[in-house]
Parts: sequence; structure tokens; C-alpha cells
Amino acid sequence: MSLVDYGRLAEGGDGVLHRITNNFAALTVAGVGLAWLYPPAFTWMTDGRISFAGQPLLSLALGTIMLAMGLTLTFDDYRALARMPRALLAGVGLQFAVMPASGFVIAKALGLEPGLAVGLILVACCPGGTASNIVTYIGRGNVALSVAMTMASTLAAVALTPLLTGWLAGAYVTIDRLNLLVQMVSVVLVPVVAGTLLNRLFPRAAGAVGAVLPLVAIVLVILIVGGIVGGAKAQIAAHAGVLLLATFLLHASGFALGYGLARWLGLGEVEARTISIEVGMQNSGLGSGLAKTPAFAAQFADMTQAALAPVPAAISAVWHVVIGSVLAGWWRRRAGRRG
Repeated sequence: MSLVDYGRLAEGGDGVLHRITNNFAALTVAGVGLAWLYPPAFTWMTDGRISFAGQPLLSLALGTIMLAMGLTLTFDDYRALARMPRALLAGVGLQFAVMPASGFVIAKALGLEPGLAVGLILVACCPGGTASNIVTYIGRGNVALSVAMTMASTLAAVALTPLLTGWLAGAYVTIDRLNLLVQMVSVVLVPVVAGTLLNRLFPRAAGAVGAVLPLVAIVLVILIVGGIVGGAKAQIAAHAGVLLLATFLLHASGFALGYGLARWLGLGEVEARTISIEVGMQNSGLGSGLAKTPAFAAQFADMTQAALAPVPAAISAVWHVVIGSVLAGWWRRRAGRRG
């Protein structure tokens, strides 16, 4: 099944898939609401208690999501990347220019407490998240470009995340570079390539599996977001107002500036949508994980502030999916009317 065939299936060939993809944002909000009311229903996905073959459930869930994306791709999609180096470079460049600058300006403008300010800047300096690939598909963007941008920004983050966070937040974040590279290869690269190979070698079987995996992928994204929110419920409740505003402004800026600047650079509508989504959606799980490390917490003189640092990433995980899904649904409906 090619990406085009998959798009036709989601558009009208399967009513359930069509309804779910077009209501991704609403389902995410509902999942977060349930996670807030009863966190244990979701935290099992993200707290590391469950693992298989030495891999935490969260990593396996992300790998499954990427396998679903890989099944929508053909090698022609990857070859097409050679004809769009400008879009790839522009997208990665905007990722590490728009979001860190926005995080710093918003933290200053709202007068955030040190822990919240550093946490917001940290998540702003993280690479794009894997959920962006799903939202790009829903919004009829370029999935192959989105996957390439996710990988490129993640590898660049090995150097740029500590550099930018240290510069803007005044603290140096230590990243285990080899571990991050291994994680991205196992969670993103291997599943996507495996899905593409299955699509090439066993197109009929891949088509059958591809009809189900998108639904599984959407459910997994909702479980991951709910797990992050449920695990940080107490901290979120204590700083709800300013957290909701700061993280909303961060991601709204990313989506708007990502799209606007991509168009200003002369890129096409599909590429601009893809860059907007990739810039606006951060790897909030990575941001939360970095903020929770003892080395990062030790940088704070006040442990209360250290405990606040992971919280913006939890709220970020909700906003970027909600805003991205709303935008993607609007773009999808607009494209449908034009088609």
C-alpha cells in the first residue's frame, strides 16, 4: 500500500478510520480527561514498569506507531527527498530557531518561576516528536519529509539541545548521545524502514495490516499523552493557569511561524504544512525525561524548582497534539473540498 492508497482508504474507504482520524483532537482531549480523573488507567504506558525483551512499553509503542507510518511509504517517497533538500534543511533550521526563541520570549514575558521557565525552554529546544508523523499524514502533508525531519532534528539535537538550553536557560543539559542515537534508530528508523520493506515485498499483506495499524497508532498516541499528564497531575494542578497559557503560546507560535516562514521561503503548500507540524510538535517525552534526570535537577539550588522543570513537557504533550490535530483536520477538509 502506497501513501496515496492509504490516504484514499482514510478519506472514504473505511468509515471507522475516516471518523477516527478526523476526530483525533477530540479523542486526545477525552483521553487526557480520563487520565486526569484516573491516572493509573494511563500511567502504566509511560512509567517504565512494563517492558518486553528489555524495552520499556513506551519505546515499543512509539516503534509501533512508526511501523504504521512506514507501511504508508514506498521507496519512491524516499527518493523524492533527494529533490527536496531545501524543504528538509528549512524545516530542521526552523525547528531549532523558532521554538527555542519562542520558549525564551514567552518565559520572560510571563515571568515564569525558574523551574517552569527552564522546563519550557528545555522542551522548546528538543527535536520534533514522532506524533508529528501521524498528524502530518492526517493533514495531508508529506509523511516521508516529516519522518526525515524527525530523524534529522533528533540527531542534530544531540548537540543543539544542550547548546541552546544552556544559552537560553543558563543551564547545561547533559545528554547521553549514544543512548539517544540508539533509541532513535530502534524506535524510529528501524520500524519505518521495516514498514516500507513490508510494503514493497508483501504489498497485499501490508495493505491488510495497514488498514488496522493506523487505528492502533492513534490509540497509542492517546495513551502516551494521557500517561504523561496522569503522571504529573499534582504539579499540573498547582500551576495550571500559567502552564496552560505558556505552553499554548509556545506551540501556537511554532505552528504559525513554521507555516508562515516556510511559505515566505518559497516552499509549497504541502511542504509548509509538514514544516508547520514538525516545528510545532516537540518530543515532549524527551524533554520530560531530561528534566527528571538527577544531573539536571542538581543544577537548581531549590529542589522545589527542580521538581517543576518536567511539568511544562507534560502540558506540552497535550497542546501540540490538540493544536496539530485541529490544524490537520482543517487542512484535510479543505483539501477534500478542493479535490
